[in-house]
Amino acid sequence: MGRLRRKRMHKNIRDTQRKFRTKRRTKDMDQIHDDLKEAEKLTSQPKDYDLPGAGQFYCVECARYFTDVTSKEVHVKSKLHKRRLKELKDVPYTTEEADRASGLGSYHIRHTQGKHAESVHNPGGSAGADGDME
Repeated sequence: MGRLRRKRMHKNIRDTQRKFRTKRRTKDMDQIHDDLKEAEKLTSQPKDYDLPGAGQFYCVECARYFTDVTSKEVHVKSKLHKRRLKELKDVPYTTEEADRASGLGSYHIRHTQGKHAESVHNPGGSAGADGDME
């Protein structure tokens, strides 16, 4: 017998499971850039007992709440926080830049006029049977 079928079975592959997991979904970079503009408001929030640490210990760059000051300080020294700071140094793309990159903004219809317009659309130069150009 041959080898058992193993391909195309993504049931137990951890990478695909993690990719589609939304339990620990964080904010995107452009949302965090918007939050950095009002960082003072986010760091001094009123007490909300539904959040960890009553909402008093918040990391704006990572969009994450902590239970106490020591856990926040440990987080600030961690690799994850430093990576996030490095990613936030880049300016987020605008919608116009994304459209240009995908090719939506680069296509322009050229409007030609006069005798040259007929030769561009109809190389033969003559109109069809109805008198319309094709």
